[in-house]
Amino acid sequence: MTSEADEGAASRPEVYLLSDGTGETALAAVQAATTQFQAEFRIRTFGEIRHESQVRRILERAREASAVVVFTLVHEPLAAGLQERAQSLGMITVDLLGPLIRSMATQYRITPQYRPGVLHAFSDDYFRRVEAVEFAVRHDDGANLHTLFEADLVLTGVSRTSKTPLSMYLAQRGFKTGNVPLVPGMDPPQALLEIAPHKVFGLVVDAAALLGIRRARLRQLGTPPYSTYADAENVSQELRRARRLFRQNGWKVVDITGKAVEENASRILELVEGRVGGV
Repeated sequence: MTSEADEGAASRPEVYLLSDGTGETALAAVQAATTQFQAEFRIRTFGEIRHESQVRRILERAREASAVVVFTLVHEPLAAGLQERAQSLGMITVDLLGPLIRSMATQYRITPQYRPGVLHAFSDDYFRRVEAVEFAVRHDDGANLHTLFEADLVLTGVSRTSKTPLSMYLAQRGFKTGNVPLVPGMDPPQALLEIAPHKVFGLVVDAAALLGIRRARLRQLGTPPYSTYADAENVSQELRRARRLFRQNGWKVVDITGKAVEENASRILELVEGRVGGV
C-alpha cells in the first residue's frame, strides 16, 4: 500500500544533474531556477561522469522519472552522445557549459582545454572550503561555543530565521560560519557576546512571515499550531528583543524576508567587504 507521503514524493518534479566534476556548478544553477516555481523539486546529482555507460544508465533512470536532465560535461563526444541518446528517448536536456565555452572560443579565438573536473580540482581553496563546511557543522545551532571565536562569520537570530542553511551556504563559499539561536527567556551566550562585532550578523524576518513559517513547522511535527512558539504577540516580542540586542552590540542586521539563501548570503558578503552600510 502506498502512503500519501510516498505519493507526494513520487509526484515531485525531478531534475537530474550530470557532471564530470562535483556537480556544484549545475546544482547552483538549478537551485536558482527552482526558486522561481511554487513547487518542491527533487534534485539528483551524479558527479565524476567519464564514460558513456554511466550516461546511459543515468538517462534510463531519468526517463523513468520524467526528469529534466542538466549537464556540465566538457568532453564534447560525451556531451554529444548524451544529447543524442536523450533526444532518441524524447527527453529534455540542458547543456550549461557547452554553448558558453563555444561562444568564448569563437569570440576570442582561443582553443578550450576540455579538461573534465578542472573547476573543483584539489587546491588550497578546495581544502579551505572543506574546513569551513566542517566548522559550520560543528558550530551549528549554538554547538561548541568554546571554539566559536575561530569563526570568520557568526549568524544569530530567533528560531526559524534560516541560520543553518545560510551558515552552510557561506561555508561552501569558504567562510567558517557558526550560528547561535536566541532563545526566549534566556540571555545570549557569553561566547556570542565576546565575538568581534564586525563578524556577527543578526538575522530578522517579517513577523507575519515568521509566524507562518513556525506554524507550518509545528504542523509538520504534528504539534498544535497555536503554542507559545507560534503566538503572534510572542513572535513580535522575540523579534523586537533580537533587534534591540543587535543594536546594543553593534551587529549588522540582515532582513531575510522573502529572499533565497543565495540572496541573503550575497548581502552578508557585501557587508563583509564593506561595499554598503548596515541595514
